[in-house]
Amino acid sequence: MSENILEVRHLKKYFPTKRGLLHAVDDVNFSIKKGTTMGLVGESGCGKSTVGRLILRLTEATDGEILFYDDDIRKYDREKMRHTRRRLQIVFQDPYASLNPRMTVGEIIKEPMEIHGILDSSKDREDRAAELLKTVGLKPDHIRRYPHEFSGGQRQRVAIARALANEPPLILADEPTGNLDTQNSSEVMALLKETSRKYEQTIIMITHNRRIAQTADRILQVSDG
Repeated sequence: MSENILEVRHLKKYFPTKRGLLHAVDDVNFSIKKGTTMGLVGESGCGKSTVGRLILRLTEATDGEILFYDDDIRKYDREKMRHTRRRLQIVFQDPYASLNPRMTVGEIIKEPMEIHGILDSSKDREDRAAELLKTVGLKPDHIRRYPHEFSGGQRQRVAIARALANEPPLILADEPTGNLDTQNSSEVMALLKETSRKYEQTIIMITHNRRIAQTADRILQVSDG
């Protein structure tokens, strides 16, 4: 088995337009080793976020291979991909938009565990959710609060806790500090690095900010197609 957790080969995504095909992602190639962090860097509109969505198959690629543990997940059927998503998680740029405002923080963090049948009881999942809140620097009693009761930086910590719930080996962080001030940005990036070390996870940080990307083990520059 390869030492790479993920290998992307000749990945392409073309969108039809009135003027022809828009090459959003055009022949992207990279690999990333287990337990490392990679910065996927580029200007707005260069296709870096599309690369992330293609990897998770939230958007289907036009061509190419996405090898996760040496297996091309582009060939998976819907059911197999659903089970695989337990091991592939994403942290979006805007945590307020990605967190259900009608659910408590505890319900948000427990939801992926319930979907994938992780742990035996609701009590065990609640204990796990409280533990994850501590891991990301929040208080266990925050479990009863709603997203609107938190600051932007705190909401992003909740989003990270949710991403950690299934103990995925790979997390994509799509502009995770895009809506945060400098202090919160630094804290969130430090948190991602710390969770990567603690849980031996691989993280792909998608960002336009090269300073943020400098915290990664390596950087891949994505250019306009």
